[in-house]
Amino acid sequence: MNKFFIEPSPHIRSSMTTQKVMLHVLIALLPSVIAGTVIFGLRALLLVVICAAAAVLSEFIFNKIIKKEQTVSDLSAAVTGVILGLNLPPALPFYMAIIGSAVAIVIVKGFFGGLGQNFANPAITARIILMLSFTSYMTSWTDPFSYHSADAVSSATPLVSESLPSYLDMFLGVRGGCIGETCIAAILLGGIYLISLRIINPVTPLAFIGTVALLSFISGGDPLMEIMSGGLFFGAFFMATDYVTTPITTVGKLIFAVGCGLITVVIRNFGSLPEGVSYSILVMNIITPLIDRYIKPKPFGYKKEAKAK
Repeated sequence: MNKFFIEPSPHIRSSMTTQKVMLHVLIALLPSVIAGTVIFGLRALLLVVICAAAAVLSEFIFNKIIKKEQTVSDLSAAVTGVILGLNLPPALPFYMAIIGSAVAIVIVKGFFGGLGQNFANPAITARIILMLSFTSYMTSWTDPFSYHSADAVSSATPLVSESLPSYLDMFLGVRGGCIGETCIAAILLGGIYLISLRIINPVTPLAFIGTVALLSFISGGDPLMEIMSGGLFFGAFFMATDYVTTPITTVGKLIFAVGCGLITVVIRNFGSLPEGVSYSILVMNIITPLIDRYIKPKPFGYKKEAKAK
């Protein structure tokens, strides 16, 4: 007689561990790190490395203090640090970057129970906190390729500049901005890598970017310039696709992405801030549990019962 065992899910297991997923994300981020280094110099690379090191060290110390099993080997802290570093201006003081990494890991992630328990994306939340705490530093942009210039910190991003770069310059990242957000080509390279491995669902970035383009077109703007400006591409591929803080279902992801795009356009056009990507993702992170509550996946083997006549 066959014996049946009752066990909790998951019943289908995969060899794709958290560590492997995070490793693939780090690989996908490499083109943006390289592009940021070429465009803004070695200081930009050092800033990203410091963020990653500070994030890993923060998680190690926090786990030690609360006597929790070490989790730094899953590489999630390293990913958070790199993403935060790529979201910072190249000339930001190092101590501010360290504060941001500690906030992301300890407050946003650790205080809520660690990986899988945080309600919002740690890197995004830390970036917003840095923006509110050190506004002048977080809105000071570096001219591309001005490695040795005394007036390096002077340029504006395309969202606040009257003289816009060409489409080609925007695509290649020859403009002011955060380290990892300017080079669209590098972001696409990493994003396609993650999509090809099915690490992320293409619905989210396509719907996010497409919503911004459509609303920009309707409002009479330049859709191509709007989607390549600010941190839209980087946010769409690397932050709006976070497993923990985004909806589970494909329909839920679509709603999440459209909501991000709508809020981004509203902030850009009517808010006091030139950019709204980070804020839009944070707001939708908070709404995610509500989306998951009403957009539920059908249980395996579910059959709709026929209505009684």
